[in-house]
Amino acid sequence: MTTLKIGDKAPNFSCQDQNGELIQLADYKGKKLVLFFYPKASTPGCTVEACNLRDNYKMFLSSGYDVLGASADSQKRQQNFINKHEFPFPLLADEEKEVINAYGVWGPKKFMGKEYDGIHRTTFVIDEKGIIEEVISKVKTKEHTSQILK
Repeated sequence: MTTLKIGDKAPNFSCQDQNGELIQLADYKGKKLVLFFYPKASTPGCTVEACNLRDNYKMFLSSGYDVLGASADSQKRQQNFINKHEFPFPLLADEEKEVINAYGVWGPKKFMGKEYDGIHRTTFVIDEKGIIEEVISKVKTKEHTSQILK
């Protein structure tokens, strides 16, 4: 899976969010960024994870972090996910999997005995200079904030 590790420069990206606005890593220069990849909008685990980040969003901001989600869902699906759960952060609609592949989170998965390719739930914490501070590959959806803000 991901070969990115702590101390690596975060891969630059440029991708549209749920509103069709272009978001780039450079937009977060001088800020810390929590970039979380999730398999699919509006599915149970992804909803629990994103809601946990939403419920603690003010804590992230007061600790100097911005939050950005990413999956291979369409803009419409991401917008519905935001509308339904009132997320205060943008979600990248990475249908071409450019950001997903750049961060190495796409690959073989197993679910109920079936193998398929998909997004591995992974979170990258990126510092103000664009360096990866933390890679969380064993995401606990209900306690994700405490995994990030130790």
